[in-house]
Amino acid sequence: MNFSLHPKLPVAVIGAGPVGLAAAAHLAERGVPFVVFEAGNGPAAAVRQWGHVTFFSPWRFNVDSAAERLLKETGWTMPGPDRDPTGQELINDYLAPLAALPAIAPNIRYGAKLTAVTRQGMDRVPSKGREQRPFEISVTHGNGKMERSLARAVIDASGTWSAPNPGGANGIPALGEKESASRITTGIPDVFGVQRKRYAGKRVVVIGSGHSAMDSILNLARLKKEVPATEIIWAMRSVPSDKTFGGGSDDQLANRGALGKRAKDSIASDKVSVEAPFRVHSFALKKDAIEITDETGKSIAADEVIVATGFRPDFSMLSEIRLDLHPWLECTRELGPLIDPNEHSCGDVPPHGVKELTQPENNFFIVGMKSYGRAPTFLMATGYEQVRSVVAALAGDMEAALDTKLVLPQTGVCEGLGHGEEGGCCGGPKLSRTDACCNLDAIEKDAGKAGCGCSIAGRC
Repeated sequence: MNFSLHPKLPVAVIGAGPVGLAAAAHLAERGVPFVVFEAGNGPAAAVRQWGHVTFFSPWRFNVDSAAERLLKETGWTMPGPDRDPTGQELINDYLAPLAALPAIAPNIRYGAKLTAVTRQGMDRVPSKGREQRPFEISVTHGNGKMERSLARAVIDASGTWSAPNPGGANGIPALGEKESASRITTGIPDVFGVQRKRYAGKRVVVIGSGHSAMDSILNLARLKKEVPATEIIWAMRSVPSDKTFGGGSDDQLANRGALGKRAKDSIASDKVSVEAPFRVHSFALKKDAIEITDETGKSIAADEVIVATGFRPDFSMLSEIRLDLHPWLECTRELGPLIDPNEHSCGDVPPHGVKELTQPENNFFIVGMKSYGRAPTFLMATGYEQVRSVVAALAGDMEAALDTKLVLPQTGVCEGLGHGEEGGCCGGPKLSRTDACCNLDAIEKDAGKAGCGCSIAGRC
């Protein structure tokens, strides 16, 4: 890796969300010139779309270290470290003040939709002299004006919010899905707030089984208390099991565990009916409804549909950038085996940074949610450690760049490779202790305790 080319050019950061602004904070702290391109008209435009949603991780996991240091210079203090903020609170009490700092604000370009990243004067094919050419960033502004800027390096923190997965079980839009868009919402609509009229007293089908689906289910159940005519149907591709609802009281994030338990309780109390297995094949608009049909021919009629099947990265703007991606998750290749939901559900991810995020395209990095591709288990703290490491490398401090540290809260549901067997360990990767099998085990032993208990059969 060569980080010394074009030192007078800025580092381009794509996205002014939590991870993009964290990258800006680290770049500012290290005195590295940078520019942030944000498609929205203010910081964290994507977060604003789910501002009503409460995080299941507390403030202390959602504030970046460099950002906190810069903010503290202005007298800022973190809100209750153990309290879970809403998306809007994260913006109001953290991201907006961070974006307004004199060290950061002049370097953010709002209303700047990035359309392409390439090498100046080269597509993705030529190799000779490639690394000597700066990156060329193509941007379209809100007034339609197009602009191209040069950069020495690129940190793509654009996230995945703009690319939700479709409702079709085969990974592409179901038949009629686009034509039925007027009755379909993706993500986490504010069903109890600004969109209440759309859902109150209606028959609503929620498609998906992750935390986004659970959030919508619980808000619809809350709405049903006030408007009993509201009918809630939860369509899942697989029959739900205990794993579907998470680790409950064993989850190290209390609200994440509680979210699954409350969703499970909503089924037990008959507030929600479940259709599973139900793998969507088609949608069709009827006179006063939308009909959803699965691959067996079974149909459900509804007034509204919420598709909460997760998100995926959009690489369209990177068509001329050389990438090495995991073949099915589309995440950074080295992260794939560590976060693959087919094999792994524990929530522990080894510390990683510039080494694991390096792409064949020199000085180009994908960080944050987008670095996880289609894997659903990303936590903000992961992205903060990623950008800390990447920025340290760009500043020439490889010792700090390679000294990655990350301890994530466990889900309480551990299975897959290395889990659930005697001697298996569910507390994450090893620390420096040779007698510890993982982070959690080492922390317990450092405190004079016996350990985390991973050696007990069935611990995970």
